[in-house]
Amino acid sequence: MKRSLRIGSIAGIGIFLHWTFLLLIAAIFGFYYIQSQSVGAALAGMGLILGVFVCVVLHELGHALTARRFGVGTRSITLYPIGGLARLQRIPSEPMKEFWIAIGGPAVNLVIAAVLAVGLLVLDGTFNPEVLRAPGRHTVASLMWINLALAGFNLLPAFPMDGGRVLRALLAMRQDYAKATQTAANVGQVMAILFGLFGLLTFNPILLFIALFVYVGAQQESQQAIYRAFTEGTPVRQAMVTRFATLAVDDTLDDAVDELLAGTDHDFPVVQDGAIVGLLRRKQLIQALSSHDRETPVQEVADREVFTTEPGAPLDEVFQRMNAESCTTVPVVDGGQLVGLLTLENVGELIMISSALQGRAPSAIRRSDVSDDTVRKVAGEDHSASGPTALP
Repeated sequence: MKRSLRIGSIAGIGIFLHWTFLLLIAAIFGFYYIQSQSVGAALAGMGLILGVFVCVVLHELGHALTARRFGVGTRSITLYPIGGLARLQRIPSEPMKEFWIAIGGPAVNLVIAAVLAVGLLVLDGTFNPEVLRAPGRHTVASLMWINLALAGFNLLPAFPMDGGRVLRALLAMRQDYAKATQTAANVGQVMAILFGLFGLLTFNPILLFIALFVYVGAQQESQQAIYRAFTEGTPVRQAMVTRFATLAVDDTLDDAVDELLAGTDHDFPVVQDGAIVGLLRRKQLIQALSSHDRETPVQEVADREVFTTEPGAPLDEVFQRMNAESCTTVPVVDGGQLVGLLTLENVGELIMISSALQGRAPSAIRRSDVSDDTVRKVAGEDHSASGPTALP
């Protein structure tokens, strides 16, 4: 959660504020103050914005708690100026599970709007949507309409909004996952083009931003579906590295530096009689050089708490665990002996080669598309299974 401030947790899920959110609060305060020349009005306007983002957090909790019912954890919820993002550990492969997770957020907004509507009836308040022209004066009514807008906008059938995932889930009940994603992505990109054209005709920069947001989101989702199609059902042995450098338990940090500079390996298994006893990562090596003597045995600084996998293990499941434990290299063990390493970089190469063999390399996947960050997305990192909450 770099550049984000943890402000608490709900149901065991960390809630974070991205630093740019603070700029939004300051800008809102300044806007209302300039408009009204009143500190009270500025505070009221800022309070409304904070109320909106409370609703955004509840929206994301709707996704997260629904996902929890299906055995999918949520690592965090982060608030950005344009909305919120729940980072789920993985995307369910069953279409109906994804459907209910995606629908959970907008459903929360509809419930909030209904509760506020009841409050307006009790207080004899106004339901006129014109209150949005002066939202600081009609906070309850404004929040009701904003929640309705949040639900409606996020249900548009376009990635990365919830509606795109709802559409994909419905299509995936009749098609394979990759084809369903591609169809939903195409729908989203058509909508983005229409948003962009209308924004140009009306000179509306907000619509142009939304068009770009939707188009890029649809493109990324389509690409990720291709990656996922290559990893599902693939055994670890097809992606593991079989030529790699190792260190013996009595090798020193100086020996490790020689290995680091001599090749392209970043992480080095520490072995004894062919069995792995630890893993020395590049970051650990660099840190150890500043605090230990160069003759220090690598076994003293290597990570001994290393999970391993087997050659026949499912690649997608291993990557989910790699993602959960934030590691980039996993030793592959067969019969107690180290036989390979599973790295993000090599999985990227596997995806590229598999794509080329199927004739997709020229247009669908390029070498730059299979970076470590991209492969992390295949495993579910930085990936909301329901899409971000976008503010209209």
